[in-house]
Amino acid sequence: MIKKCIRTLADLVHVVINERALSVISHVKEVFYSQWIKHEFAKCGDDNVFGGFSVLVGQKYIALGSNLYIGKDVVWEVYDNYKGQVFAPHLSFGDGCSFGDGGHITCINKIAIGNGVRMGRKVFITDNSHGNSDMTLLDTPANLRPMYSKGPVIIDDNVWIGEMTCILPGVSIGKGSIIGSNSVVTKDIPAYCMAAGNPAVVIKNLAVDKER
Repeated sequence: MIKKCIRTLADLVHVVINERALSVISHVKEVFYSQWIKHEFAKCGDDNVFGGFSVLVGQKYIALGSNLYIGKDVVWEVYDNYKGQVFAPHLSFGDGCSFGDGGHITCINKIAIGNGVRMGRKVFITDNSHGNSDMTLLDTPANLRPMYSKGPVIIDDNVWIGEMTCILPGVSIGKGSIIGSNSVVTKDIPAYCMAAGNPAVVIKNLAVDKER
């Protein structure tokens, strides 16, 4: 009986608000949210679109360029302290970047993303971990271990990162490179290369084709 009432209500609402009208409402909501959320950041350029954050921490340490698309259900966690540790974090995006739905960034050190970088859905970027592989920490519960950064993450201009890629601490990705979907980037990737795999390795030097 309850299901029948809900279905009847849905039919009636659809007469007033069909898919086209709902699309317009969603667009208005997105424009309003994008204009509202930009004031939360340390710096935010113009004409940015934000689909909506699931978690947003440390926005005062985030600097954003212009003409960005940041997808839905995104998690950005930028921490300046953890259980007595103090950090000086910085997360930045250049102009004309896109960061797909469900993506996750966690930062205690530095993550710098250049201009024109395109990232698919569910990309994970981190410059830190809970502890390291030191034997003195392995008997400590993982959540109680100190946060540790192996180094910053630097992604140069015009990089294309495929869906569900993980980019780990201390990694640089050179200009114009392409990272295949589902890759785990543990080491530096030179400019104008195609890399893929777990761990990601260079599978093609695009600079050779570029010079021809």
